Amino acid sequence: MEFNVVIEKDEEGLYVASVPDIPGCHTQGKTLNQVLERIKEAIEVCLEADGSEIKPMKFVGLQKVEVAN
Repeated sequence: MEFNVVIEKDEEGLYVASVPDIPGCHTQGKTLNQVLERIKEAIEVCLEADGSEIKPMKFVGLQKVEVAN
Protein backbone atom coordinates (compact mmCIF):
# COMPACT_ATOMS: atom_id res chain seq x y z
CA MET A 1 0.00 0.00 0.00
CA GLU A 2 1.07 3.57 -0.60
CA PHE A 3 0.28 6.47 1.71
CA ASN A 4 0.83 10.20 1.44
CA VAL A 5 3.16 11.44 4.17
CA VAL A 6 3.47 15.07 5.25
CA ILE A 7 6.94 16.01 6.50
CA GLU A 8 7.59 19.25 8.34
CA LYS A 9 10.48 20.65 10.37
CA ASP A 10 9.75 21.86 13.91
CA GLU A 11 11.30 24.77 15.81
CA GLU A 12 13.98 22.47 17.26
CA GLY A 13 15.06 21.22 13.83
CA LEU A 14 13.43 17.79 14.07
CA TYR A 15 11.55 16.37 11.10
CA VAL A 16 7.95 15.46 11.91
CA ALA A 17 6.06 13.07 9.63
CA SER A 18 2.34 12.35 9.66
CA VAL A 19 -0.06 10.29 7.56
CA PRO A 20 -3.32 12.17 6.85
CA ASP A 21 -5.16 8.95 5.94
CA ILE A 22 -4.40 7.38 9.35
CA PRO A 23 -5.41 9.58 12.30
CA GLY A 24 -2.76 9.60 15.02
CA CYS A 25 -0.07 8.10 12.81
CA HIS A 26 3.01 10.29 13.17
CA THR A 27 6.64 10.23 14.22
CA GLN A 28 9.78 12.35 14.24
CA GLY A 29 13.47 12.05 13.45
CA LYS A 30 16.70 14.02 13.31
CA THR A 31 17.20 13.41 9.56
CA LEU A 32 14.94 12.87 6.56
CA ASN A 33 16.18 9.30 6.21
CA GLN A 34 15.46 8.60 9.87
CA VAL A 35 11.95 10.07 9.78
CA LEU A 36 11.13 8.12 6.60
CA GLU A 37 12.21 4.84 8.17
CA ARG A 38 10.28 5.63 11.33
CA ILE A 39 7.08 6.59 9.50
CA LYS A 40 7.12 3.27 7.64
CA GLU A 41 7.29 1.50 11.01
CA ALA A 42 4.55 3.75 12.41
CA ILE A 43 2.27 3.00 9.45
CA GLU A 44 2.71 -0.74 9.96
CA VAL A 45 1.92 -0.43 13.68
CA CYS A 46 -1.10 1.81 13.04
CA LEU A 47 -2.48 -0.58 10.42
CA GLU A 48 -2.10 -3.57 12.75
CA ALA A 49 -3.68 -1.73 15.68
CA ASP A 50 -6.61 -0.25 13.76
CA GLY A 51 -7.85 -3.46 12.20
CA SER A 52 -10.24 -1.66 9.85
CA GLU A 53 -9.63 -1.25 6.16
CA ILE A 54 -7.98 2.04 5.26
CA LYS A 55 -8.30 3.33 1.71
CA PRO A 56 -5.67 5.98 0.94
CA MET A 57 -6.98 9.11 -0.75
CA LYS A 58 -5.57 10.37 -4.05
CA PHE A 59 -3.09 13.19 -3.53
CA VAL A 60 -4.19 16.38 -5.28
CA GLY A 61 -1.79 19.00 -3.99
CA LEU A 62 -0.50 21.02 -1.11
CA GLN A 63 -1.22 24.70 -0.63
CA LYS A 64 0.07 27.12 2.00
CA VAL A 65 -2.70 29.49 3.14
CA GLU A 66 -2.11 32.63 5.18
CA VAL A 67 -4.69 33.96 7.64
CA ALA A 68 -4.63 36.97 9.95
CA ASN A 69 -3.84 36.12 13.55
